[in-house]
Amino acid sequence: MTEQNTTEAAPAPPEDAVPEVVPAALPAQAEAPDAQPAADPLAADPLVADPLAASDLPAAPKDRRKLFAALRWTAAVLVFAAVGSGVAYGITQPERTDIPGLSTRSDGRWVYPELSKPQLPAGAALPFAKDNPDGIHYAGLTQLLLPPPTGSTPDSTLKLEKDEVVTVDTFLSEYQDTLREKMKTDLGNEGLRQIVARGWTTPDGTRTRIYLLRFHSSGFADAFTGCKISMGLRDALVLQADSAWAKVKSSQRNDLGNRNSGYATQGNTSDVSLYEEAKPTGDEQVRVGCLQSGDIQAVVTQTRKGEVGAVPFHQTVVLQHQLLR
Repeated sequence: MTEQNTTEAAPAPPEDAVPEVVPAALPAQAEAPDAQPAADPLAADPLVADPLAASDLPAAPKDRRKLFAALRWTAAVLVFAAVGSGVAYGITQPERTDIPGLSTRSDGRWVYPELSKPQLPAGAALPFAKDNPDGIHYAGLTQLLLPPPTGSTPDSTLKLEKDEVVTVDTFLSEYQDTLREKMKTDLGNEGLRQIVARGWTTPDGTRTRIYLLRFHSSGFADAFTGCKISMGLRDALVLQADSAWAKVKSSQRNDLGNRNSGYATQGNTSDVSLYEEAKPTGDEQVRVGCLQSGDIQAVVTQTRKGEVGAVPFHQTVVLQHQLLR
């Protein structure tokens, strides 16, 4: 093996290497008045604080150029990431509907008309006012029915009389055959005055029916046993407590108020009980809402192939409850 020289010739610099810039070696402009000075690539680099100080640096190989470019891109990404995270934080804090131009993905709520309490006869007290502790509703019973949501169609299978009144037999058709005769007798003995109803079907196939039963007093309404976990519905033999209702009541903010497209569990909802058909449900599922408000008992049912959406069901019950308070 031959010995190698300890001093080797310096390799030729790459073609794209940056030449050393030595101020003393710059040619005078007088020798070439028409010549333009060569551009210093390091002078335009923002990572070099003093362009002239680059003359003391060794020639920058190709790998160093790549390093400079990587550093610049990394700095830019960090800046944009910081700004972007600030914008994201600002968007997620307020309500999305409060930000112009930003749509909110639907959570299944229906769009109801703006609710308004009906006009009372002259001198009549509001339900649950100080001078009406028994919670008597003096408004017309039909005016207390929740209006259908936007896009729904009336339930043509619901047998309505004039002014949306229904007979006792029509109401009891929701129950099992073996229970109807006794329930009809009990309703006659429990001070039932009138029943009205409203029904609709939404585009997703959910069928909703609301029955309002007016009694002579709140005591008679309290005695009504036709809306409870063992009520014996025709289309839902076994009911269980609504698994999502307790969670909804604890999470809803009481200051949301009555919004056109939303709902909140405002006020006391101890007189509201929600149930769902226990599985297996077959082709359709049934959910039931029971609302006792003074002299009125409300029975809300929703039926849908597959499963009834919890959100529109809760929304419907809560809005009906607000009309009765």
